[in-house]
Amino acid sequence: MKIFCVGRNYGAHAKELGNDVPEQPVIFMKPKSALLQPNTPFYYPEFSNELHYEVEIVLRICKNGKRIEQHHASKYYDAYSLGIDFTARDIQNELKKKGLPWEKAKAWDNSALVSNKWIPLKPAAVKEPILFSLLQNEKIVQDGNTKDMIFSFNEIVSHISDYFSLNIGDLIYTGTPAGVGECLPGDKLEGFIASEKFFEVEIK
Repeated sequence: MKIFCVGRNYGAHAKELGNDVPEQPVIFMKPKSALLQPNTPFYYPEFSNELHYEVEIVLRICKNGKRIEQHHASKYYDAYSLGIDFTARDIQNELKKKGLPWEKAKAWDNSALVSNKWIPLKPAAVKEPILFSLLQNEKIVQDGNTKDMIFSFNEIVSHISDYFSLNIGDLIYTGTPAGVGECLPGDKLEGFIASEKFFEVEIK
């Protein structure tokens, strides 16, 4: 199982971090060990002093594929859920200054949360907007709508498949909207799709 992530896929988020809006999807990966297992506590990483939340819609791949054309891409994922791409922002900023890869800031153990709830997604519904949000200590900090994505689900899947084989069970984190910010031990994070809660996690 592979975990693909899309960076800077919402224009407002790219701008809030001082990044250029990309002309093609920015792709990075997390290993399987990054996936936070159900009912497992999330601990603030010892190596970071600035941990950020990034809430994202997550796609589940249901069919093996390579070099998938955009108009066929919706056949390769069958459900979506909600997750968090936890980021050690201080580590990432230092790595970016040196032109180095981001893995230490993005791909550490338990840095990828995803709900165990999945919503079936039929090809005909792919273009319908999905509303999602993140609450930090009961206050909304991120409020997203997939219609604001720079690259659609189909564009993302097609682009990734040009470089990597997609396999059943792979996950794709499709990008985070504006509003990312710092979280601290004791914070409670709650993720919603529309009005339905998909996860709740306390930072230990």
